[in-house]
Amino acid sequence: MQTKAFSELFPLFNTAAPETLEWLLSVAVDHEYPSDRAVLMEDAWGNAVYFLVSGWVKVRRLSGEDVVTLAILGRGDFFGEMAILDESPRSTDVIALSSVELLSVSAQRFIQTLFKDPQLHHRMLQLMVKRLRQTNLRFQMRHQPPAVKLANTLVGLGENYGESTETGTEIFNIPFKDLANVTDISVEDTTKIMGKLDSKGWVKINPARQTLHLTNLKQLTHLAGRI
Repeated sequence: MQTKAFSELFPLFNTAAPETLEWLLSVAVDHEYPSDRAVLMEDAWGNAVYFLVSGWVKVRRLSGEDVVTLAILGRGDFFGEMAILDESPRSTDVIALSSVELLSVSAQRFIQTLFKDPQLHHRMLQLMVKRLRQTNLRFQMRHQPPAVKLANTLVGLGENYGESTETGTEIFNIPFKDLANVTDISVEDTTKIMGKLDSKGWVKINPARQTLHLTNLKQLTHLAGRI
């Protein structure tokens, strides 16, 4: 991957020096995984930072037989950065929702890069604050009606990872159980609400292509209370 394409794909690097990008790409390791494959096991956190070149993954919390999806990440995002700074054990793993391509940079090399490039270091802090704000927003919405919470999740996925098409903003067709988990509502509510959104023409699922089109993002944004 060329440095320009890399910086355009990953907002983390849009202010990094060209030599920083060249060096990172020279030491990065490419990985490819099919859907449903474990991308990162719970005992491997802290070894590297992972950059999602294509595809979708979910971050799960493991507690005995209980498995809960905490986050859904798409193309252009990254994970593992917190674990290289905090060496506490993790009870989470990362699973591919679709076929994915990742680039990994070892923890030691990534930390070296942060110290060498102050612009990258500053940008990293900005994105971590953004994630904290998103977590706070999710907490603030815990008492909102299920439809409002689900609309907020869909709008967030569309804004962060969606691709503009003739039929609306396209995202991966997230399984309802995972959507329910990250939205903090029941699977039953998720199924019912998605059915209503489909009947209104606000979303459209294409099972053959495993895509979900947000066909009326304006109405979804209004329902989510963002306007």
